[in-house]
Amino acid sequence: MNRIVCALPILALSLGGATACATKGFVRSRVGEVNDKVETLSKSVEENQERIRQTEGRVTEVDNRVTQVDQKAQAANQAAAAAGQSAQQARSTADAAGARAEAVDLAVRRLIYEVVLSEEKAKFKFGQAALPQEAAAELDKLVDQLKADPKAYFIEIEGHTDNAGSKMVNERLGLERAEAVKRYLYEQHQVPLHKINVISYGEDKPVAPNNTRDGRSQNRRVVVKVLA
Repeated sequence: MNRIVCALPILALSLGGATACATKGFVRSRVGEVNDKVETLSKSVEENQERIRQTEGRVTEVDNRVTQVDQKAQAANQAAAAAGQSAQQARSTADAAGARAEAVDLAVRRLIYEVVLSEEKAKFKFGQAALPQEAAAELDKLVDQLKADPKAYFIEIEGHTDNAGSKMVNERLGLERAEAVKRYLYEQHQVPLHKINVISYGEDKPVAPNNTRDGRSQNRRVVVKVLA
């Protein structure tokens, strides 16, 4: 009986020691797994950090390229602006030169006299350019004056209309009537073509208001200018 009682504590101690040993081994195993996972995560973090650094480097490179492109674009805009200013200055210079040339031309060419073939004298039919007999008679008088004073001359023929109809139609009609006068001077009086200039102003240069019949009649005309 006493042997049995003494054996029980010994058995209990043996079981307790085995349990303690098993728990420590389990903990060491779990700690090892955790360490492995931590190490794996550390490597992943390092790899991610390296990727981030590489990405940041590429972003910086792209930013630098964008900056260079912006700088080139700005330089191109400045060059274009400078070119525009140069072109404007060139146009201004050309306009000034043209104005001076026109002034010189006007100074050289002196108006001797002019003949206005208005509806009273020319009697052009409405919307037509055929030269009437009345207009031809006025041109004959003009040529007689040129023959009486045979100096160097130049003839300018201007076609004018009222504002009835479209602007394009009026410009064409004014030109056709001026051309009819030029053709008559050349064919009937052998006035050299190089001494005749023709232009149409259409409805752009009225001499009277177009809101009355009389005003429109005055505006429908051909002006022949003789310049020295």
